[in-house]
Amino acid sequence: MKTYVFPGQGSQKKTMGGSLFDEFESLTRAADSILGYSVKELCLEDPDNRLNRTEFTQPALYVVNALSYYKKLQESERAPDFLAGHSLGEFNALLAAECFSFETGLRLVRKRGELMAQAPEGAMAAVLNASAQEIRTILDDNGLTSIDLANFNSASQIVISGPPDDIKAARPLFQTGKHLFAPLNTSGAFHSRYMEPARQEFTRFLETVTFSPQKVPVISNVTARPYEDHRVKELLAEQLTSAVRWSESVEHLLGLGEMEFEELGHGNVLTKLVNKIRRESPQPPRQQPVVAQPRLSAQELVRQWNERHPVGTRVRSKIGEYQDLETATPATVLFGHRAAVYMIGYRGYFDLTEIESVN
Repeated sequence: MKTYVFPGQGSQKKTMGGSLFDEFESLTRAADSILGYSVKELCLEDPDNRLNRTEFTQPALYVVNALSYYKKLQESERAPDFLAGHSLGEFNALLAAECFSFETGLRLVRKRGELMAQAPEGAMAAVLNASAQEIRTILDDNGLTSIDLANFNSASQIVISGPPDDIKAARPLFQTGKHLFAPLNTSGAFHSRYMEPARQEFTRFLETVTFSPQKVPVISNVTARPYEDHRVKELLAEQLTSAVRWSESVEHLLGLGEMEFEELGHGNVLTKLVNKIRRESPQPPRQQPVVAQPRLSAQELVRQWNERHPVGTRVRSKIGEYQDLETATPATVLFGHRAAVYMIGYRGYFDLTEIESVN
């Protein structure tokens, strides 16, 4: 089996795209018309130093990823079995699945980039050689509950996201012993609670667009499982405030059997991550087919949880390495759409869809 993967923000570099713009001249012209500037000039020359600005980075990466995919189609008759993308790259995965046209996808990405660029000032950093539980415990013990875990890139590479001063304060906490701390070149606290205004606005924008059913299954960053067609818009919006569960996504694909990954776009950041995940999970468990369950509203999830689980219920996390979790409050609806509960010893909330009772 084969999965095509598409990189996201952070993989951009001047000269990316190369000859692709001339090879796909009509698509390049269409992109220029939508964006109002030359995407070729932006990517190859970047004369105004705009390529690293979110509102320009995201459309540029989308176009380069897309042209790389169309180039691949010319070279191979074999369709992939699965598609996946890291954050912004997920739009290219959905494009390859024929959920929308090149032009529609670019309009979506342009809007997404603009909204994320308008978010309050924030910062992100990669923490290496620490588990999710270690990071959360260290942050909570030092009063840095304003910081969210944003990207689960691998078991030992996790990105944190939050206010600039708090990310700066976290640095010395992860520069001792085995841990490493690497600030990222981003303008906002992406994939965190601070993107909630952008999520709300993007939700409204998504309602103006029609999506087609997937021709090839796409793995969602939010669920680390294949998209259900009726949830694509919902999860694309939720992606802005939710962590990118990349490691779990790759582990799920590896668990389906012999899987080959091919990265399309600029660079090889995802190829390196996949190889790292393979090393850290040499024998992933074989996944069993999952029967899709009806989607419940946040309000209904909270109601059902509170009927069955009193405060003090022992639970386990499905996505992190948390241990000995015990609920400290009843479940509640946060941000108008997220079913959540708080745990003893942890100031941040836990999503009800990401935990299970062990009582």
